[in-house]
Amino acid sequence: MAGLIKREDIDELRSRTRIDEVIGEFVTLKTAGIGSLKGLCPFHDEKTPSFTVRPQVGMYHCFGCGESGDVFTFLQKVEQLSFVEAVETLAGKAGMHLRYEDGKGPDREQASRRQRLLEMHEVAQRFFTQALESEAGRIGRDFLVGRGFPAESGREFGIGFAPKSWDALTSHLKRAGFAEEEILAGGLASEGGRGIYDRFRGRVIWPIKDMTARTIGFGARRLFDDDKGPKYLNTPETALYHKNQVLYGLDLAKKSIAKSKRVVVVEGYTDVMAAHLAGVDQAVATCGTAFGAEHVKIIRRLLGDDPTGQVIFTFDGDAAGQKAALKAFEFENLFTAQTYVAVEPDGLDPCDLRMQKGDAALRELIDECRPLFEFVITTAIARFDLDTVEGRISAVKAAAEVLTDIRDQGSLSHYYRFVAGRIGVDIDEVESAARTAKRRPKPNRQTAGAPARQPSFRGGPPAGPPQAAPSAPQGGGRSGRGRGAAISGDAVHDSGPASAGEIGDERGIEYVYDERPDVSDLSAPISPARLKTEKGALMVALQHPEMVNAKLFDSLSAKAFEHPGYRRIQGAVRQAGGLSSAGADQSKWADRVLDASDEDLKPYVAQLLVTPLPVVEGTGIDRFARGIVARLFDYDLARIAKELHSRLQRQDTSDGAGQAALLGQLQTLEQHRARLKMLM
Repeated sequence: MAGLIKREDIDELRSRTRIDEVIGEFVTLKTAGIGSLKGLCPFHDEKTPSFTVRPQVGMYHCFGCGESGDVFTFLQKVEQLSFVEAVETLAGKAGMHLRYEDGKGPDREQASRRQRLLEMHEVAQRFFTQALESEAGRIGRDFLVGRGFPAESGREFGIGFAPKSWDALTSHLKRAGFAEEEILAGGLASEGGRGIYDRFRGRVIWPIKDMTARTIGFGARRLFDDDKGPKYLNTPETALYHKNQVLYGLDLAKKSIAKSKRVVVVEGYTDVMAAHLAGVDQAVATCGTAFGAEHVKIIRRLLGDDPTGQVIFTFDGDAAGQKAALKAFEFENLFTAQTYVAVEPDGLDPCDLRMQKGDAALRELIDECRPLFEFVITTAIARFDLDTVEGRISAVKAAAEVLTDIRDQGSLSHYYRFVAGRIGVDIDEVESAARTAKRRPKPNRQTAGAPARQPSFRGGPPAGPPQAAPSAPQGGGRSGRGRGAAISGDAVHDSGPASAGEIGDERGIEYVYDERPDVSDLSAPISPARLKTEKGALMVALQHPEMVNAKLFDSLSAKAFEHPGYRRIQGAVRQAGGLSSAGADQSKWADRVLDASDEDLKPYVAQLLVTPLPVVEGTGIDRFARGIVARLFDYDLARIAKELHSRLQRQDTSDGAGQAALLGQLQTLEQHRARLKMLM
């Protein structure tokens, strides 16, 4: 068994890797405040982006489902990798050599099943591409040229050829060290009475890749007349390949999709190639299955749910094409982007259109697309005989059912006129039918169906089990070093004046509190302003510890936080060594605090780490940091003042010296509060 990867190599790789670039391979990210990016969560359905990435901290957090972590966690979850696999994947991209505790790399015989399958598919793809260049592969090359794809375009898309043999690929994979069980598990072979045999034989092969350009399956087109199999044959469902979660060509199209905010969904592999070669490089296709909800999720993440985005479906003009368009329409209401359809009048698919009329004709077809709603309405009306009264009534009802799905109320009047004109009725009749249809239960249309959401952070993190009170700082619980004051829950000692500019400076005031058990009334409501201050102070301490006076913050007792959840997070900060140990590497500081947090608290700590500070760009984070921490100290000084007033009321009136001492402490405390307010 291979040894563990050395910790220092993991830390080095984390520092070399930009988390926003890795996540950007899967999610379209937009700027969302200083140092923050936001996009649609890849782990659950959502219409409003709540997935936040903080590159400087090296963390991500979804405010919708609660998922959070670092770059390794992200790859583990989105690609179903082990931690070691995630590290090795990123190291490979970064060109970094990893060291292991026993000096050896991972034992490939003991590597995960998924990684073995990925390696096997890479070997298979190289085998297919080499076979296409062989003499036997001439029939494949001739097919591609006949479809308008010269040799160089075939190489661009990684196209190959499966020899007309029962065991050419399986024998090659066995020689490469893969077992029969692995070949079967990868869907590259089938099993019969005489053993296993190649699944793909005598066919042109297209590699199907995931979003990170790793081959996970293959699509194959029949070439020989004596091949009695289906015209197109795909990899079956495997641990790598799930046809309803894959879009062919997405690895090539994703950057253009994110940039142009346009996706073009075509029907086949050759259509994708034709579109890309014609300059429509946002084209993708489903793989042997109809367009469905999982495909919607992929497209929405790439478009970032931009309402100006475009999803354009291309279909053949025949009955099958119309059926496919209506099937796609079932999922229209899951998009925020606008949906369109492009149908060639003569029934040509994109590949045939390019062959017969050239690249410009294909680009023109896409550019002249029409709204999907318009296409569906037209199709619905076409089922009826509009020369009869009964036919027109039925057509109005059918169109009205479609109209109820239109979300953009501003465009409804246009569609009312469109329907009335197509059918030949008054617009009022269409509006009345639409209102009636809206009151009826809807037929089976797909819904977003987001999973159960974790508790929001509006009320703060969970209170959790009571935390043991941190031990008092060394020095007996109070200190009087330097100018300023040492304040405890019992007294305030003034050791000289301190300017407002020195509040929060090591030369100014040191706050040290007694650590007696907290007896504050947690049943009393906590004001929103107080919660906001407690949360903001922790955000600053976690995200920008260098901007907070570490000695002052670390000296705060748990009584400074009224919310028990925030109090627990403060305890985690202390257990991580306190702000004085934070250092310059924010990602390491974040890791230490997360490690010191209980499991139920980790999502909330992660949320504080990635939540953008409420600072307008250009105004300065340091000013906000000073102000929010000063406000927190002021809250606690007010608590101490309340205790002193209470003691003063209970003081024996005959004890003049005691009363004078308490009054002096109150006076000093109020002076410090006045200085703090200058920073707030």
